[in-house]
Amino acid sequence: MIQVIHRAFDILELIAQDAEQPKSLSEISTALKLNSGTCANIIKTMVDRRYIDKVANKKGFVLGVGAYNLVGGDAYKKKLVNIARIEMELLTGKLNENSELTILHENKRVVLLRISSDHDLQVRAASERIAYDTASGRMLLATLPEMEQLQFIEKYGLPSGEEWKEATTLPRLKKQLQQIQKDGYSIVNTSEQVIGIAAPLFKNGKRVAGLGVYMPMYRYEKYNKKTILNSILQSAKNISSRLQEI
Repeated sequence: MIQVIHRAFDILELIAQDAEQPKSLSEISTALKLNSGTCANIIKTMVDRRYIDKVANKKGFVLGVGAYNLVGGDAYKKKLVNIARIEMELLTGKLNENSELTILHENKRVVLLRISSDHDLQVRAASERIAYDTASGRMLLATLPEMEQLQFIEKYGLPSGEEWKEATTLPRLKKQLQQIQKDGYSIVNTSEQVIGIAAPLFKNGKRVAGLGVYMPMYRYEKYNKKTILNSILQSAKNISSRLQEI
């Protein structure tokens, strides 16, 4: 038997006992009677592989999207997904356009849940995409606390011209993020002629995820754009209200 593999599974199983309650390195190493250095090295690998997420501000570790993808992405942040699903189905039913629930993971926008429309022509969006290059990613970044924004930029750099041509310098990026935060939503017209619109979801004043809708440009041009935006904002507000109850 390979001992390090057993230890990795032990760590996963321990964290999975309460998947969204962060466990510190010391809690994990003590519970499993592991040397803290050995435990830290195993966890670092599992974080890199995204089976474990590190919670900000040294709060500890929770299950990551990689672990949930083994059994289906909808299980990730289950309470959030369950609450958002009902409202997203109503929103997609009203607009007949795809909606998605997203989070920011490292430098990417990651889709937790997608509700598809019944159009014959569907926009196929990747489950993971560079945050700078999407409406949801930009909105998620814009709603981070300023210090976390700066840490993100320091770690991952500025957008390329292809990712966000209006934000290729630090002053321009800050200006764009401030405008998104002020507006309360983000709209992006991609090079593939796809429109993405995203609004934040809050719990106890903290942004926890994003709600987005995307569609081909030609369909967007036929709609009442104000109605689309207001529908998304209202759905985001409804989900946020329900999140306060959990």
